[in-house]
Amino acid sequence: MGVQVRSLKELDVADYDAVVVGSGFAGAVVARELAERAGKRVLIVEKRAHIGGNMYDELDESGILVHRYGPHIFHTNDKRAFEYIRRFTEWRDYEHEVLADWYGTYMPVPFNKNSMEIVYGEEKAARLIDKLIETFGDERKVTINELRAQDDPELSEIADFIYKNVFLYYTQKQWGLTPEEVDPSVTARVPVFVSRDNRYFQDAYQGMPADGYTAVFENMLDHELIDVCLETEAESVFDLEFESDDENAPLCAISIKDVAITGPIVYTGPLDELFLSRFGRLPYRSLDFVYETHDADHVLPCGTVNFTVTEDYTRITEFKYLTGQDHPKTTIMKEYSHSYDDPKTQIPYYAIINEENAAHYDRYLKLTSGLDNFHPLGRLAEYRYYNMDVIIGRALALADELVGEE
Repeated sequence: MGVQVRSLKELDVADYDAVVVGSGFAGAVVARELAERAGKRVLIVEKRAHIGGNMYDELDESGILVHRYGPHIFHTNDKRAFEYIRRFTEWRDYEHEVLADWYGTYMPVPFNKNSMEIVYGEEKAARLIDKLIETFGDERKVTINELRAQDDPELSEIADFIYKNVFLYYTQKQWGLTPEEVDPSVTARVPVFVSRDNRYFQDAYQGMPADGYTAVFENMLDHELIDVCLETEAESVFDLEFESDDENAPLCAISIKDVAITGPIVYTGPLDELFLSRFGRLPYRSLDFVYETHDADHVLPCGTVNFTVTEDYTRITEFKYLTGQDHPKTTIMKEYSHSYDDPKTQIPYYAIINEENAAHYDRYLKLTSGLDNFHPLGRLAEYRYYNMDVIIGRALALADELVGEE
């Protein structure tokens, strides 16, 4: 059957039992669950010209499968989330590795025993590794703060090296911060991994969809009770009704084409944009991607290289490592981070989480408090950072709640 893409103009909104805004994992999982488990007819409103949200991938001009909105590597300890995504795809075993480019020398990230040998040489590294094991134990992740708390200058030296050469410049580029603005609580979490495990993630379940993420969403949304309206902005089709004219008055109803939506509304977009930024826009970081295709099997030694001390871009990803694609050429992608200034031309990727912004978000969230059927879900709607598996887990939990209300 395939995904049923429809025009909102041709639909009778009264025919639907639920409305979902967005077709990334948050929206797609809930839509599938409501259709499959509760027999609800679901309308998905998607502002982009494709399904899948930021997980969308496609073949580039050379036939290389690329992730259009940055690399996505699935990893989780949540067995339910893992088993769920496997329903909709064949699975490819893949364990991601990341190297830092340290002035032209590659070293594993997170910083580990192998990194120490590269930086300090085998003899000094062996001494430092013995100290780490004696102090903290083997196969442990130890934070910079834990290292600095020890009365040993060599352990402090490791912490200082990692801060300056792995963390600081990369974080400045990623978040647009000066060294003074880098939050100490973030610095504190930067680890040394007392291990020779070069994997970026140590989760129990790791891998990649064999046919790409877009195929996952095509299969997930392939259901007779799900219709998808692409290139349709919620803020342009939702008619919002408030309890009063006060700008802080909460919603009391949402309609589409003069039909009040009384069933579940699952909203996964930016909450400030739904309310036309009446309190000002929530700040995010955005990204630009520059692709290069090379006549070579590979140009990087692994899937991702972080540029922690040089370059304007934060990292380069080579997709063939992630996808396992067999192709005589290869495509890499350079990633540039910058402020989110124009919703019409840019995409919000990362919420800038601090007390001021959280209070700003809460002001928008309170506008939804009068609608029991309105459910904000996901990175943008909740102004949080979530990995894919957490989003799937949260979407399944919401679906459990909504199905249980029947």
